[in-house]
Amino acid sequence: MITPSEIIHKAERLYPFFLSSVIRGDKFFPYDKFPIGSRPKGYLALREVVNELISKSKQSLGYGYTLELETRNLHKLGQQSSPRCISVDTEQDYLKLLKKEKEFLKFKTDIELIRSEVPELNCWLDQNPIKVIEYSDRWSDLLKVCRYFQSNPKPHLYIRELPIQIHTKFIEQNKGILGNLLEAILPTELLSSVEREKEYTFEKRFSLRYREPLIRLRILDQALIAKYDFPLSDISTPVSEFRQLNFKAHRILIAENLMNFLTLPALENSFALFGSGYAIQILKSVTWLAYCPIFYWGDLDIDGFKILSQLRSYFPQTISIMMDVKTFETFKEFAVTVAESTAENLLYLTPQEQALYSYLSIHNKRLEQERISQDYAYRYIQSSCVSET
Repeated sequence: MITPSEIIHKAERLYPFFLSSVIRGDKFFPYDKFPIGSRPKGYLALREVVNELISKSKQSLGYGYTLELETRNLHKLGQQSSPRCISVDTEQDYLKLLKKEKEFLKFKTDIELIRSEVPELNCWLDQNPIKVIEYSDRWSDLLKVCRYFQSNPKPHLYIRELPIQIHTKFIEQNKGILGNLLEAILPTELLSSVEREKEYTFEKRFSLRYREPLIRLRILDQALIAKYDFPLSDISTPVSEFRQLNFKAHRILIAENLMNFLTLPALENSFALFGSGYAIQILKSVTWLAYCPIFYWGDLDIDGFKILSQLRSYFPQTISIMMDVKTFETFKEFAVTVAESTAENLLYLTPQEQALYSYLSIHNKRLEQERISQDYAYRYIQSSCVSET
């Protein structure tokens, strides 16, 4: 048979539905759907449970659940009183039972504030009553942010630059709830499509500026410095600005490691990009690279070929340099043994690259590109890159 603590537990589970009914203006009480459960078989056990229910009921305490008893002639026990119905009759009874009177008063105040300040959140309120309570200490500032974005749906500012009268870290500390609210009130066409990413999803979704990754560019041809009026030959720029450049038809060399990038030789009509391992994925959004001859130089190891395959999935014209059997055999004395790993099925390798990739995986070998001599690299680049274009 149900106990007083179980009644409270079931009443607490009803709380979100009760709050939603308040938002909608629906009638919720009296509520009489508490299950009684099966009666204890023994006389003493039955009396103990019934007496406890009576002692914690509204009849005894003046608030809480109402206990309605019935007298029945029970087998072996004779006439006994047991619960026929348990109900909570009023909102006041319910809130006092759960000790939520103050919380509920604040909830109603917040509902009125939200509806008056941002009426477009009315549907959101019905679906998220618990969040109203969860963020009860900050609705004034949350609504300031909502109103700003309604008037300025594409700010293109850093969060700290937004002219909203809130403390400087408020948006950064409340991205979750703010994202939820802004999704509810802003037109879909004003929201930016964002792939699942670990960083800056909020900023990208709501057209805010953020600390972008930098692309490092070296100009390998002095004639290009003059042509594009570059004041420097080695430049780092945010990816959004790099996208706006247009070096179509110029040769692009990408080196995975920094020292190899810095020591690439002078080469006619060519730029060099620092790949920095898997950070190469940021190049995917640079559409003009699709029109450039691209050469990639990475480590002769599992990761180097994975990065090559990834880059080629963005730009199929990518050609690998010094990632072949001849180069490995020439410098195999500098190869090291690495932890065992399982080769994946990489979709964008040539048959020759796939064969070397499988060999390196089976034998757990790695040849870092820094181990390749400068003279060999110069000769390879001058012959291979020029001949391919």
